[in-house]
Amino acid sequence: MEQVEINTEYIKLDQFLKWSGACDNGVTAKSFILDGLVRVNGSIELQRGKKLRNGDIIEFENMTYEVVQK
Repeated sequence: MEQVEINTEYIKLDQFLKWSGACDNGVTAKSFILDGLVRVNGSIELQRGKKLRNGDIIEFENMTYEVVQK
């Protein structure tokens, strides 16, 4: 599991995918989310604006990420 630090209270899912390096840009992130390819805390998430907070787990393309608030 890769831990990804954020400096804010939360980060939106599409922004997180860019920040973590999982996606190259927002258009790609949006597409993956709307296609149901991203899981947040074990459930498929279709909202690209889903707020992720400290401790949330994101699964995408056989990788697992944990949001860690700095």
